[in-house]
Amino acid sequence: MLISEIILENFMSYEYARIPLRPGVNVICGPNGSGKSSILLGISVALGQSYTERSKRLSDLIRWGKDIGRVTIVLNNSRVGGRRPIHKINKDQIYLTRVLRRDGKYWFEIDGAAASKADVLRLLSRFNVDPDNMLIIMHQDMAEQFILLSPQEKLRLVESAVGLESYRKNVLEAQNKLSRLISQEESLNKMLESAEQTLSYWREQYERYQEKKQLTLKRRFLERELAWAEVSRREDEANRIRREVNVKKTELESIESSIRERESSLKSIEAEISSLRDEWRSLLEERISLERERAKYNVEFSRYHEIMDSLKGLLNEGERNIRDILRFAVTIDKGEIEPNIISEGAKSRWLETANAIENLSRLFDTLKSRIGEVEDLAEISSIKLANIETSLLDVKDEMFKVERRLNDLINVLIEDKVKLALLSYQRSELLSEIEILEKNLSASLSSLGEAVKRAEEKGSRVATLRSPEEILDEIRIIDGRLMAMADISEDVEKMYESYSKLYLELKERARIAAENREKTLREIRVRMEEWRGVIKNLLESVNTEYQNILSHVAGSGFVRLINENDIEAAGLEIYVGFKGSQPVPLNIYSQSGGERSTATMAFLLALQKHIKSPFRAVDEYDVHMDPRNREVIANMLISAVKNEGVQYIAITPNQMFFEGKDVHVITVQNVDGKSLIREVV
Repeated sequence: MLISEIILENFMSYEYARIPLRPGVNVICGPNGSGKSSILLGISVALGQSYTERSKRLSDLIRWGKDIGRVTIVLNNSRVGGRRPIHKINKDQIYLTRVLRRDGKYWFEIDGAAASKADVLRLLSRFNVDPDNMLIIMHQDMAEQFILLSPQEKLRLVESAVGLESYRKNVLEAQNKLSRLISQEESLNKMLESAEQTLSYWREQYERYQEKKQLTLKRRFLERELAWAEVSRREDEANRIRREVNVKKTELESIESSIRERESSLKSIEAEISSLRDEWRSLLEERISLERERAKYNVEFSRYHEIMDSLKGLLNEGERNIRDILRFAVTIDKGEIEPNIISEGAKSRWLETANAIENLSRLFDTLKSRIGEVEDLAEISSIKLANIETSLLDVKDEMFKVERRLNDLINVLIEDKVKLALLSYQRSELLSEIEILEKNLSASLSSLGEAVKRAEEKGSRVATLRSPEEILDEIRIIDGRLMAMADISEDVEKMYESYSKLYLELKERARIAAENREKTLREIRVRMEEWRGVIKNLLESVNTEYQNILSHVAGSGFVRLINENDIEAAGLEIYVGFKGSQPVPLNIYSQSGGERSTATMAFLLALQKHIKSPFRAVDEYDVHMDPRNREVIANMLISAVKNEGVQYIAITPNQMFFEGKDVHVITVQNVDGKSLIREVV
């Protein structure tokens, strides 16, 4: 027996109550709202369980109108086999108290001394009590919560309740150890890889150090070759300048000869141009004279045409006047003319018209005679203009020929002058170039002497076919390689040996780490087999008892382990079927409330003899059961606990009869807002 008494002070509906408990089954019954569940809730609060069901704050559990509440459970610390559970406390009873204050301050007390929750948990662990495991303390509606749990969570609750957590812990510790070893091995492999790279680096440095020596020797020889190659280059340069001087002098002689020829040609062209200009001026004077005559006759011809046009205009106007007079004579006096009657006025107008017509006729004859004379003069002027135009065309053609020849000669003259100027410029440039080349030749011979001296300091002459640039390119390449080797230390060989030793040590450590990993893998397999073995043995026993209990309530079912090869994914599945139906997974959809309650209690009862905790409790386990199943489960609960040395609290709102059974019955009633308890003898 774990708890001998529960003391509630100002806790929920209790003002003050002392509830004695006995070994075996303690049944607490009473109507709904009487305060039955508050007793189990008080035990949970005192044990430090986080579950409170009816409140989010512990201060809400204090009785209304009170500022402080207290729950005390009296733990049995009597000797068992000559040894107390808590051997440090040399007394038969231990008072574990939880004090609640309205201001939100809560604390534990062990035998009147303040204690932390960790102290309480250590105390309970000595009694093998886990208040947070719902298979040990199952409050209202926890049966439904248990059903909703995943198979993995169900299995962990079972392991905790029956004390098999150590097997899982061993496997997980081995797996964690494997993870650490794998991490260590990976770290060693990385270090080994790094050491190998470093060793490779120092090996490369050593090889480079040897190469550096060879390159240094080769560079000295290249410096000697370069010096004599420079001598050869300067010799070639001096010879090249000599050849250029000779070529330039030859070009100068050729240019001077061309200059003389151009000057002679220019004189003859200038003389011919002067003669053509005189001829052109003579033709120009003749053309001007002809242009004057053409202009004079053009004026006369134009004047004659103007006169003719004027006379023809007068003639045309007179003809229009005659037509107008005649039209007027016919039409003007229509109103005055009657058949065979002519007025005097009309006669007078007709006579005036006839006279006007006669005068105009005489004038027309005179105009026609004058027009003929003018036409003859115009014809004479036209003939003279044609002759002048012909002469002008001949003069213009001759002038064009002279101008074209003159332009050709001027172009030739300009071209020859340009060529002469170019030849003069070329002669001047050649003279400057020859002067510069002769100075360069002198400087080249001087630098050649200095180069020979420098080369002799490097050593005897070396015959080479390469240019200094090619040798310099090779020297630059060698210098680049030597510069890359500038960081090579004299301790290269020593460092290489040191890292070689380190590499071998790391390689050995990596080998040992690999062996440890394999050993741990084997250890995990062994521990998994142990865990799998005890779990299977447990579930085989539970399964047998579970099936036996279900057979008494017209049901069938089984429990099984899933994902047994992966401890993290491994889980417990519960199957049940009633009234001849095939077992299906226990869940809130496949079974009724009574069937779920019956199946859950059947599983709990099947598990009872394996649970290590000396104290267990279940609240309203039978709320949905029919009377027959309620009676069967109650009797099987008593049988399961009998002779197991455990203490069990069963809370029910139903009236239970246990004649001839060793059951401690406590009834609870609420009178005027206070919960009162009574033991039933």
